[in-house]
Parts: sequence; structure tokens; C-alpha cells
Amino acid sequence: MTEIKQRGALVVAILLALAGSASSHDQWGNPNWIANGHFLSPIDGSHCCGLSDCAVIDQENVQEIAGGLWVRGVVTYGSGAGAISQALNELVPRAEIQVSRDGHYWRCKRPDGSRRCFFAPPPSM
Repeated sequence: MTEIKQRGALVVAILLALAGSASSHDQWGNPNWIANGHFLSPIDGSHCCGLSDCAVIDQENVQEIAGGLWVRGVVTYGSGAGAISQALNELVPRAEIQVSRDGHYWRCKRPDGSRRCFFAPPPSM
């Protein structure tokens, strides 16, 4: 009986750990690939970061124009009580666009909210 309880406790612990690692980004994609990929900003060479610094952008808020992408809309960085929303209305020059590994648009910000990195699906490159 003790062994069964220990196995049950282990299963519960694993499920809780997995649930704790989920975020609001999971409905769109997960920015872990950005943090784990050690991507650098084409603007200043700093790391693009990840979970709380990168936000997915709805495809409907991105328009291809000559020279890059025009981005308009509200994005949310992070999740839960620490989430930060930001309204965007900016041109992302083609030279700053990196390839998204999950097929979504992503914007990573600096602490002041300015763009650090931008990722787009391959057809937009």
C-alpha cells in the first residue's frame, strides 16, 4: 500500500510541475524556443529573452509592406498577475526579422518596451 501511495504522490508531483510550467502563451505557442535558442537582437546584439519578455502577435495584426512588416494591436507579455499589455503601431524593418520556429509572430521587448527582437513565419521573410 505504501508503494502505491508513493507512486501516486510522484504522479501528482509531476502533473503539478507540468501545470506550473504552462502559461497563457500556450494557446498560441510557447516562447521557450526563443530563450533556449539563444537568439540575439539584430539591433544591438543583446539576447532576445523569453517567457516574460516576448509576446505572440495575432496574424491579423501584421501586414506586409515594402521594406518590412507593419504591426498594430495589443500584445501581452508574461501571464498572470505579472502580465503586461502593450499597444503596438510600428514598422519592423525586414533586416530585423528573424525566422519563427513555431510559425507565429513574436515580439520581444526591452525593459522600456522598445522592440528587441521580432520573429515571423518564413513566408514573411
